[in-house]
Amino acid sequence: MSSPWIASLIAIFVWWFSTGAILVAVRRADRLGTHGMTVFMGLPLLALGVWAVNASLADVSVYGAYLGFAGALAIWGWIELAFLAGVITGPQREDCPSGLAPGDRFFRAFSTVAYHELALTLGLWGLVMASVGAENRIAVAIYLVLFLARILAKLNLFYGVPRINLEFVPDRLIHLKSYFRRGPVTLAFPIAITVLTALLAVCAERLWTAGSDVTVVGFALLTAMAALALLEHWLMVVPLPDAKLWRWMLPSPKTMTKEER
Repeated sequence: MSSPWIASLIAIFVWWFSTGAILVAVRRADRLGTHGMTVFMGLPLLALGVWAVNASLADVSVYGAYLGFAGALAIWGWIELAFLAGVITGPQREDCPSGLAPGDRFFRAFSTVAYHELALTLGLWGLVMASVGAENRIAVAIYLVLFLARILAKLNLFYGVPRINLEFVPDRLIHLKSYFRRGPVTLAFPIAITVLTALLAVCAERLWTAGSDVTVVGFALLTAMAALALLEHWLMVVPLPDAKLWRWMLPSPKTMTKEER
């Protein structure tokens, strides 16, 4: 378990599986109309994540690194579940009107995800405060990579990218499609690629120079997550069928009308 290759493969598998599990839960909630109950039933995941992070803070073993990684993903995963289920989103739930000024469009788009952004920020703040003075800070580092990647991805979807996968947009967030812009890349894309490439390079360099098993595992996990974040952004430009990674495991969607949302 102290091999960087094993740690990287674990990170990739957990990312793939947890993303699929959330999509399955949300698709099922769309079919049955149980969005609130789905998020409520997911609360043990949040509690488990908080426990795992707390248990990892003083544990400088390889086990502690994996525990912090799992805890951060569990906290992040529950917040994402609440968002995709349409429970924690924002005050604006209508389509974007045409002809809005750029500034008005931006603030209207932000209001569609404002509560979600607040929840993610509170999660980051909680992890930062809990990690002050801790010997093991892998949980806050993993969460920070996810947080940065998500902000950059949302900005690119808003300003414009050639490829946008709309297949997995849940019924209760169908209005978000009107805020995405499919078109040529803007300045937001090279900025995101530069930031994420620099992050990946730093993590990889720290992994290369790591002097103990726990630092090897920790930076292998971080390197894998940074690489996945960078890949996610390149898939907004490169025409690869990334949706096939999860499509096979999802039940058929049930389309909701505006009145049902």
